[in-house]
Amino acid sequence: MTKRYLIVDGMNTFFRCLHITNKHSQDLEERVAYALHTTLQSISAAWRDQKATHVVMCLEGRSWRKDYYAPYKADREVKRLASTVTEQEESKAFLAGYTELIEFFDKKTNVTMLQHSQLEADDLIGGWIQLHPGDHHTIISSDSDYYQLLADNVTQYNGVSQELHTINGIFDKKGKAVIDKKTKLPKKIPDPQFILFEKCMRGDPTDNIFSAYPGVRTKGSKNKVGLEEAFADRNNKGFNWNNLMLQRWPHHDGTDHRVLDDYNRNVILVDLSAQPAEIRVVIETTIKEQAVTKNNPMIGAQFLKFCGKFDLVKLTEQATNYSTILSAPYIEEKNNVQTPDYYNTPF
Repeated sequence: MTKRYLIVDGMNTFFRCLHITNKHSQDLEERVAYALHTTLQSISAAWRDQKATHVVMCLEGRSWRKDYYAPYKADREVKRLASTVTEQEESKAFLAGYTELIEFFDKKTNVTMLQHSQLEADDLIGGWIQLHPGDHHTIISSDSDYYQLLADNVTQYNGVSQELHTINGIFDKKGKAVIDKKTKLPKKIPDPQFILFEKCMRGDPTDNIFSAYPGVRTKGSKNKVGLEEAFADRNNKGFNWNNLMLQRWPHHDGTDHRVLDDYNRNVILVDLSAQPAEIRVVIETTIKEQAVTKNNPMIGAQFLKFCGKFDLVKLTEQATNYSTILSAPYIEEKNNVQTPDYYNTPF
């Protein structure tokens, strides 16, 4: 029987609300409550629309990427240290609210909780999907990094914009195609494999991952190969692929870089199926050990208690619905979790 999982990027879903709440018309306590409300409402909406059967919450650890690539997210600590006293208070309050939410999910519900000290949430989300290839998955997150995972059995729900992103298009909360304001046409997501290739080439400024080829064009010219031409030649490894990948460029630190070398580095950092072999083992082991059937009692009553603590009045009106969602256990079956071939493939 096909399972239908909601896989929640916990920190992204919650902390995204820090940036969209109205700082001028809401006090800090109200903003934290709004983040809790939005996170829970996102789960409820996706559960209903995707006919889900179980919720999986994926949490952050200290990433192995920081040891593999020193610049990875290094600028975030600089930004944190430069933040104002007010911003530090906001972050502290949101972290406290988030911690309460995670403890509630972990101790008072049947939601599967996944976390490891070496892994990021996206490692666990990618790993869960790869270990459950016969099931359907809806990722709850606003992070476009997950576009690489989209497939016939994988969608993404953005709880902030209330949009469902699929390989067939982007749809609003009523199931209607979202129209691009400029083109007046339905919005579509490009080929997930091209999105992944482009990101490995361009890097990711938000994570401080440097480009493998600064200034590379998406579409080439008569005299210069672009990403589209190299991508089309990726399997044959012919002229277009090699023409792009064997280019060299000078780094600002005075070193000479070959595109292929930096591209391969970025693949390891970005591709959620290309982590180092020892990290893949950690991902698989973590999921298999932590995906167990929970049977917590009185989940509806615990939900009401949690809502009362943060004055989530509107959610208490849907307590029965939330009780159903949070009570649904992970069903352990023989051969339910499969080891994909890449786990056995030398890196």
